Amino acid sequence: MTAQTQSRSVTGKTKGRHKTTTVIFGNNALVQQLFGPHHSYLTRIEQALSIDLLPKGNEVTISGPRPRVERAKITLKGLYDRLTTGLDVGEAEVDAFLRMATTRKESVNDAEVTVKTKRKTISPRSTMQAEYLRTMDEVSLVFGEGPAGTGKTYLAVAKAVERLIQGKVERIILSRPAVEAGEQLGFLPGDMREKVDPYLRPLYDALHDMLPEQQVEKRLENGEIEVAPLAFMRGRTLSNAFVILDEAQNTTAVQMKMLLTRLGENSRMVITGDLSQVDLPRGTGSGMRDAMHVLHEVEGVRFIRFNETDVVRHPLVGRIVKAYSETEERIKSGARYETSERG
Repeated sequence: MTAQTQSRSVTGKTKGRHKTTTVIFGNNALVQQLFGPHHSYLTRIEQALSIDLLPKGNEVTISGPRPRVERAKITLKGLYDRLTTGLDVGEAEVDAFLRMATTRKESVNDAEVTVKTKRKTISPRSTMQAEYLRTMDEVSLVFGEGPAGTGKTYLAVAKAVERLIQGKVERIILSRPAVEAGEQLGFLPGDMREKVDPYLRPLYDALHDMLPEQQVEKRLENGEIEVAPLAFMRGRTLSNAFVILDEAQNTTAVQMKMLLTRLGENSRMVITGDLSQVDLPRGTGSGMRDAMHVLHEVEGVRFIRFNETDVVRHPLVGRIVKAYSETEERIKSGARYETSERG
């Protein structure tokens, strides 16, 4: 960065576990955006970390317990660096950098893993999301496993669209197992697209977030984007493609092996799912769980495991996921499961 836009820290007082430090930013115009309307972003950081932030001109003095002060400093520097690259900062970005600052010892820089599509620029909102995006560029086969709301499918679609726009792949193939319909799709009314749309709607929604509607329809018509049930992948070789299998926890071991062996030349494949939400018939093992066990030492395969701390939807979703996880662990350990009614 140039001297005009850089930030620096001034060492302050330290007393026991309490610390005071001042961060100075070089660009006054960016500082206004960094602080937020009526300093609302600073207030958000204060409340999240239970510390004190005192802004003065282009400086912020941070006071509080040492670890929280460091986390606030990393968050502010990361947000400022984001602004210097021309990207916006809002409440979602503030929350995201607070999450990422928990595992970083220096400024968080998300520019290196930012995904650019026709409609928006997408940045990671947790450290694991950043690792997920990097991994999709590094290897041919990635498993993204974890609870709802962690961005597994959304980020995979974003990366697929980016690579299609850049000409690195010739097509995108999006698939899901239609568990509820089994192999009975022929009994549903309408043409094939109408039959499978209810199962694939989340993938369409993600596409429309990345590309203008006319482009989505045009690319679907000419085959650059294909959205199809998993059963339709049998017997094909998927070359020069970015392949995404969503809801993969609902595949059988046979189905998963079938898809994985379709991977062709110059292709990427991302398998996403939540192993705590398996909808297969009782006694049928998850193909995703099986594949993650079988392939755990295979070169060129990576596994990204998300948890409730990576949930980026409404904050309540993360707490809901955590509550269910804790209850399931208690049941596994033999603890009694009780419910109560109030009213």
